[in-house]
Amino acid sequence: MKNLRNTVRLIGRLGRDPKVTKFENGSQVVTFSIATDDSYKNKEGERVEETQWHNLRVWNGLSKVAEKYLKKGMEITIEGRLTHRSYETKDGQTRYITEVEVQDLLMMGKKAS
Repeated sequence: MKNLRNTVRLIGRLGRDPKVTKFENGSQVVTFSIATDDSYKNKEGERVEETQWHNLRVWNGLSKVAEKYLKKGMEITIEGRLTHRSYETKDGQTRYITEVEVQDLLMMGKKAS
């Protein structure tokens, strides 16, 4: 198989206002989460609604757009790549995080006045 790509596309609503982290070198990252909804019928024929939460990171130029315009509850479409990282807590435990590094962002719905 050739040209396998790590690409993720999601449409969802922001679960919180974005958090901005600025670095000494002038770069910045904006982090936030979005919720996506899905539904299916279980074996009893009942409709089941399910919400999944996705952690997102936006860097540099696009992060400035996210910082300025994104607010909790907004519906957005993103495209990016899935990333995994780990860190160590203060008490020495290793934690693992799966995130989407956003490369493209589209704000949906009505334009704010």
